[in-house]
Amino acid sequence: MRYIPNSPQEREEMLKEIGLSSAEELFRTIPGDIRLARPLNVSEPLAENEIIAAFEGMAARNTATQKPSFLGAGVYSHYSPTIVDHLLQRSEFFTSYTPYQPEISQGTLQYIFEFQTLVAQLTAMEVANASMYDGSTAMAESYLMAQRVTRRNKIVVATSVHPEYREVARTYTKHGDAEIVEAAFDEATGRLADLSALDDKTAALVVQSPNFFGCIEDLSELAAKAHEVGALFIVVVTEAISLGLLKAPGACDADIVVGEGQSWGIPASFGGPHVGFFATREKFVRQMPGRLCGVAYDKDGKRGFTLTLSTREQHIRREKATSNICTNQGLIALAATIYMEAMGKQGLEEVAVQNAQKAAYAKNAIAAIDGYSIPFSAPTFNEFVVRGPRPANEILEAAREKGIIGGLALSKYYPGRENEFLVCVTETAARESIDLLLDSLR
Repeated sequence: MRYIPNSPQEREEMLKEIGLSSAEELFRTIPGDIRLARPLNVSEPLAENEIIAAFEGMAARNTATQKPSFLGAGVYSHYSPTIVDHLLQRSEFFTSYTPYQPEISQGTLQYIFEFQTLVAQLTAMEVANASMYDGSTAMAESYLMAQRVTRRNKIVVATSVHPEYREVARTYTKHGDAEIVEAAFDEATGRLADLSALDDKTAALVVQSPNFFGCIEDLSELAAKAHEVGALFIVVVTEAISLGLLKAPGACDADIVVGEGQSWGIPASFGGPHVGFFATREKFVRQMPGRLCGVAYDKDGKRGFTLTLSTREQHIRREKATSNICTNQGLIALAATIYMEAMGKQGLEEVAVQNAQKAAYAKNAIAAIDGYSIPFSAPTFNEFVVRGPRPANEILEAAREKGIIGGLALSKYYPGRENEFLVCVTETAARESIDLLLDSLR
């Protein structure tokens, strides 16, 4: 009776009340030839302890979660303090609805305001919105915003930006006016090199840093090149932990900073749900998609929170809407907020340093193995490309047979790079796990 709200006696009483004698009679209007005349093909009922055992058995088949993994490429393995999940599952947060009524949504509005503040601080930008669906849609929305601000349609994007982000952006803008031009990276450094497409018709230059290969771009130089032709400079960040160590994009003169906040205490979850962030300069705030939460004071001087800007067609004249983004990733943005506030400035920096140090150890050790090399010379954060002596798929398959998920073969996204693979090392990788990876490559 735990999962069925009505007892047999109660069902009989309800049928009697409406003048029927059975459930079959209740459904008599459904033609007999389309009614299921046999029991459903499901197992017999199980006791709760049996159900738990069954699900634990199925979970045990997912051996990928039990193996040392060096996968990155936009989704990263990071430790999340237990306080994140504990607070996240409080009913006040877990079941809350979108905060249209500020007088009864102060808790939700406050953490949204704090999320915005933290993102603005980490990116060194003046304003950030309440979050986006994920990093890829945030990048796509930045294309549209750049078009609105500059009244130009040409978007120059580096091919070292995450390939799936670029694909999402192409789909997102397919039926609009955007002209997307891809700019090549330098084969020696791994950084964006070809800026020949920049001209007075360019709305934005889009780069990722650290980029898909883990290489750190020279953002200040690229910003200057974009601004010379009157274009906006958009920086994409897929590894949010890097903001704890690297110079913030806003400090490098970025106009828009977008990215994926999954690294802020959110599990990989096979690709989602995650949380995108979007930050920009205050002068562009009315062209920013999504919603913005602000703080205000009543006549007695008491602080309160409210939705200050919501530029969706539901809230303003349709022709003035910046996007059809209907809400923010509330619960996941809360998880990111709890993580950032629990870690604090020093904690975020320490995690970032551990990522950089462990990755450097693995990178140098792999480069010392006979037949292996690091093809790109640019400095990296916690990801780097390895060139092996044979096809990367063969190398990674051999590692899998030894219980190691060694990385991502680049040939999936970059044809012609069959011997190269991307390795990611975060703070969750123990020295022993890194050494196991090294042994699997020998």
